[in-house]
Amino acid sequence: MNETDLFDRSTIRNLLENWAVWRDAGDWDRFRTVWHDDGWMYATWFQGPAADFIRVSSEGWDKGVSILHFLGGVSIDLAGDRAVAQTKMTISQRAAVHNVSCDVVCTGRFYDFLEKRRSTWGLVLRQPIYEKDRLDPIDPSAKLELNSDRLNAFPVGYRHLAYAQEEIGYRVKRDMPGLKGPEVEELYARGQAWLTGAIARGEDLRKGHAPVAP
Repeated sequence: MNETDLFDRSTIRNLLENWAVWRDAGDWDRFRTVWHDDGWMYATWFQGPAADFIRVSSEGWDKGVSILHFLGGVSIDLAGDRAVAQTKMTISQRAAVHNVSCDVVCTGRFYDFLEKRRSTWGLVLRQPIYEKDRLDPIDPSAKLELNSDRLNAFPVGYRHLAYAQEEIGYRVKRDMPGLKGPEVEELYARGQAWLTGAIARGEDLRKGHAPVAP
């Protein structure tokens, strides 16, 4: 591995860590700097341009929406001025579910498409992979009964997270990638196409995926 590769990998990892810290701290001005201008964000509750994601995240922050991110190991595939990164993560959200204050934790990976433009790395598209989750009342003595039909209507990797998010008014996407299945296999294929140049532009990564407002 040459010095340029080492520098690029270090820069990308720093960018990914800054994403979590600055977003969860509400540091929106610096948070904008990790994205390219045409950056795109996918999440259970939002799919659209990074600029809109920053705006609605800021609005949620002001309303008391509590979503935090914790990062683990990172794997980075480099191909010149392009990269695909996978970062182990957990999403932790606090919300009232049937009037019971709860914490829901979802474990998975951030799957990121990145590009170096004018010597600067930035996010082109972020797609979380949702692997498993759980929901717990903050007060262990509280009685919480979930609607099993509603719960089981969501994909297994994020069904509790989706249940809690729809309880507080978000519309949740039902076909996000999980640990296995056609959605995640298609995501991996797009990652390889991005690295080889078979996908020419960032906007082509998201063709057929219309933004959904929360």
